[in-house]
Order: sequence, then C-alpha cells, then structure tokens
Amino acid sequence: MKSALFRRVPADPPHLKVFHQGHAFKVALKRRPTAKRITLRVSNATGEVVLTIPERTDVGLAQKFADSHSQWIASRIAKVPQRVLFEPGSVVPLRGVLHRIVHWSSIRGVTQATRNSAGEPIIAVAGEPAHVARRVQDFLEAEAKRDFAAAVKRHTAQLGVTAKRITVRDTKSRWGSCSATGALNFSWRLIMAPPFVLDYLAAHEVAHLRELNHSHRFWKLTHQLCPRTKEAEAWLKTYGSALHRIG
Repeated sequence: MKSALFRRVPADPPHLKVFHQGHAFKVALKRRPTAKRITLRVSNATGEVVLTIPERTDVGLAQKFADSHSQWIASRIAKVPQRVLFEPGSVVPLRGVLHRIVHWSSIRGVTQATRNSAGEPIIAVAGEPAHVARRVQDFLEAEAKRDFAAAVKRHTAQLGVTAKRITVRDTKSRWGSCSATGALNFSWRLIMAPPFVLDYLAAHEVAHLRELNHSHRFWKLTHQLCPRTKEAEAWLKTYGSALHRIG
C-alpha cells in the first residue's frame, strides 16, 4: 500500500460555481501563498468574480465561503455597467471622441475612422458582418500602436534614451509597463481615451527607461515630458475602468 505521502493532490479547479435565485455565477479561484485569509472581489471593470485563498485552505471551505456570499456577488454584479460590444450601431470612443460603428459594405475593405453624410464621426467597417467585432478591435489596436510609436519617439528623443520595442496588448492590471531591457508595453484601450492620456502613459514608461522606479527623480522626468500628468492620472482614476467594458 502506497504511503499517503505519495498520493497525488488534486489540482484546484479554475472556477467555482455559485447560485443565487436561480442564477449561476462563475467565480475564479486563485490560490496565493502570501494570502492570510480568504478574500472575494468583483471587478467593476469586467464583472469578473475572484476568490483568493491561502496556500493551505481547502477548496471545499472556499466553496462554502463563496456560497455564503452569493447574495453579495449577485448584488455587485448587478451594479457593473453593461458592456458595449463592437457591433453595428454601438458608440465607442476613439481618441476621446464618440464614434458610431457602421457596417457599410460586405465587400472586403479597410476599416477607417471617417464621417457619415450628416458629418457624424463613425468607424466604417467592411467585410462579412460576423467579422465586425474583430475588425474594429484590429483597427483600434493598429491606431494605438501608431500613436504610441509617435509619442514614444518624441519622448525618447527629449530624454536621449532608446526604447527596445513597443507592443500593445489588452492588459488588465496596468496601463503600461517597461522591462529592464527597455521593452515598452501598453494597453491598446488607451486609444479610446483623450490623446493627452495616451501621451501621459507614453511619457510615464519612457521615463522608466531612465529611472526604473517611482522615485522623485522619476516623477520629475514624467512631469517634464508630460505637463498634464496629474490631469491624465485623474482621468484614468475616474474613467479608466469604463474602457475595459468596451469590446
């Protein structure tokens, strides 16, 4: 008979299910060695429910904890604003200006920001209707990369530093990052914010090329590159989470 020491410990399920008044809610399960207690949160940006548990906490106990908070979970999710999908008729911001998504042709063509016959800003999408969402996101990602490339080029020239690489992704926890090797990464969703916000993030990460910290020297450089730093941070604090509910 094999010793209990050699029994395989079953892996944690990625999600738990919680039910409240006939509705099922998916709860992401995260085990953290540094966690001291069980915590539960609902993202106001995405509506994701996350249950974090300490290293030695039993999954059964985690399920009971989630079940006991089913009413709270349902209440919090009900308060999360609905998503705005990338579909014809939806209105989404581009560089801070609201644009209506219009599927103007089923013939393959270039997605572009333009104006309709009434002079209203639109994002015109061509191709099969089923591909509208993907084409809109591809367009926004390309526009974001172009704007970030221009902003980074301007700020690096001012500081006399070089960025190794610029990438745009759908980051959730932070708007931008700078690696020790000089690679800059940004959220493509910032193309939906006013231009001064995107410019601030570019300045912030370029400043990290000189100061890979958040010291007084770092913030002095950031303010030097972007005088609207405080205004941009205030905008992100107030409206940033809404960008994650688009698309």
